[in-house]
Amino acid sequence: MLEKLAALDAEHAKALEGGGEKYVARHRKRGKMLARERIELLLDPDSPFLELSPLAAWGSDFPVGASVVTGIGVVEGVECMIVANDPTVRGGSSNPWTVKKSFRASDIALENRLPVLNLVESGGADLPTQKEIFIPGGRMFRDLTRLSAAGIPTIALVFGNSTAGGAYIPGMCDYVVMVKERAKVFLGGPPLVKMATGEEAGDEELGGAEMHARTSGLADYMAVDEDDALRLGRRIVKNLNHRKLGPPPGPGPVEEPLYDAEELAGIVPEDLKVPFDPREVVARIADGSRFDEFKPLYGTSLVTGWTRVHGYPIGVLANAQGVLFSEEAQKAAQFIQLANQSDTPLLFLHNTTGYMVGKEYEQAGIIKHGALMINAVANSKVPHISIVMGASYGAGNYGMCGRAYDPRFLFTWPSAKSAVMGPQQLAGVLSIVARQAAEARGQAYDEEQDRAMREMVETQIEAESLPFFLSGRLYDDGVIDPRDTRTVLGLCLSVVHNAPVRGADGFGVFRM
Repeated sequence: MLEKLAALDAEHAKALEGGGEKYVARHRKRGKMLARERIELLLDPDSPFLELSPLAAWGSDFPVGASVVTGIGVVEGVECMIVANDPTVRGGSSNPWTVKKSFRASDIALENRLPVLNLVESGGADLPTQKEIFIPGGRMFRDLTRLSAAGIPTIALVFGNSTAGGAYIPGMCDYVVMVKERAKVFLGGPPLVKMATGEEAGDEELGGAEMHARTSGLADYMAVDEDDALRLGRRIVKNLNHRKLGPPPGPGPVEEPLYDAEELAGIVPEDLKVPFDPREVVARIADGSRFDEFKPLYGTSLVTGWTRVHGYPIGVLANAQGVLFSEEAQKAAQFIQLANQSDTPLLFLHNTTGYMVGKEYEQAGIIKHGALMINAVANSKVPHISIVMGASYGAGNYGMCGRAYDPRFLFTWPSAKSAVMGPQQLAGVLSIVARQAAEARGQAYDEEQDRAMREMVETQIEAESLPFFLSGRLYDDGVIDPRDTRTVLGLCLSVVHNAPVRGADGFGVFRM
């Protein structure tokens, strides 16, 4: 695990580098702050910042981080979604992964009623990839209007260029701050205006902060410099009168776990085929290490129960033996219904190879029982948080509230693996199918070619099931150090309580 954590730190460092030394130096020479420096000054002193999707675009042709920093931080005591362009990466232009990362930030803000602060400095779309940006990219502006319509404040602090389509970011926000002599917000710059109309105009006339503050009215506030813009942003948040709609954490001081969180780094075996007891994880993240287990003697491959994390009540579903049988599926469905009845958020701790297969289990109804569990997960209305600790394969990923089932947050550990099935199993299935096809045609089967095919498939699926690959494609909200799990969960639980926490009134048809 320590080697994997070192690799994780190295990948995070790439995102922190932004566009590299050359472009960072150029940006500083202009007297400007870096994106993360702006965020740090915006947030309350010594408050945490939960960065989201830091490995977006990993393994693609674009820089790690996707030229935008997103995350949740506290501004004037209010938990806010921060979206900050990184102008050191290709001028902060939006590539396909920037768009997807921004969408995820908007979804989280809408679900959890988080005010959104856009720290804007972007050259607009990355034009060579316009075919992948133009059509889906319009959703960014739609999302801003829907947030506002839902009563969720949106704020734009414009530090530099916000041109072409990017001009609609401040145009769609409830509050707009522009930095004097730095902010440039226009649909068409001087060259485009001259080409389209023959008119000659400077960028200050077309979109400068002073023009927008005095003439167009787009700027609500004009800041004298970046520090002033951040100060104004904080004042705006302070005056929002934003209140959480969910219940507060339980009364009294929060108890720390009785067991050391450092031990979480050694809990998951190197070989994921070796099971481990998830109660050991719960004991290191739960308040006072207390855990009231539900149905402990039934469906023992799935551990369920109630606990608190940082004072917030939560129901836990955790895989113990990897495989899910009919008993585990039925147990999970009942537990999820109970959590919805009591308006209690749910935590899913993944380490599953999926639902059991075989004649005995098919005849006993594994399909309908698995469907029962998936139905319960899909129709549950309480907030879900998923942590992929180890394996998360096949329909087991669905039953444990994988990305397709819209958990409020999903994080992975460096030890995680997720795919339709394990590499050896998938390669073996393809081998059997190919062998049967050859036999049906009356042809000899090429064993050497089979070995090469299996090796190639295993290598491919292994690479595509690893956390960096999945995180790069926004299939999680970040790869985290297991030792930080309690802190991350505490932040997430606080965030979800900005919105009402209410369970489902009913579920779909449960097949008997």
